[in-house]
Amino acid sequence: MYRIHRGKTIVHNLSRLGVITAVLAALSLPATAQATPGGPGVTAKLIAQTTVGNRDYVLREITIPPGQGTGWHHHDGTLYGYVKQGTLSHFDATCASDGVYPKGSSIQEPSGADHVHIGQNRGTTDVVLEVLYVLPHGAPFAQDAADPGCDFE
Repeated sequence: MYRIHRGKTIVHNLSRLGVITAVLAALSLPATAQATPGGPGVTAKLIAQTTVGNRDYVLREITIPPGQGTGWHHHDGTLYGYVKQGTLSHFDATCASDGVYPKGSSIQEPSGADHVHIGQNRGTTDVVLEVLYVLPHGAPFAQDAADPGCDFE
């Protein structure tokens, strides 16, 4: 049985600690690549990058202005994110919400073309994310995907 602390389980707190530890560890790595914006109004700033074996570890800060989104995409590796500011609305390829992540939340995006998704800012302030990409060496940050026909974009 897990102890409850301020409404959160130890597992939740350990998960958040893991994301923060990974981000802090990546901050100490040298930055060597340029960032690429995700879509209209979305900006990304490279914080750190390194390669270990056949994996690239890249830490970026992504800003999504109100009313904007990432566009439909998927990743070739797993992403670990932390919502530094705002609230991220996240949807899968069935057009269903698979999460709403307010400031202080962590999010994990699995790899593969079967995990197409979009992140949107439906709020009135910028969403700022700190994202650790764990990608096969040389893979792009994201692969564009077709709009699955949702009634939003």
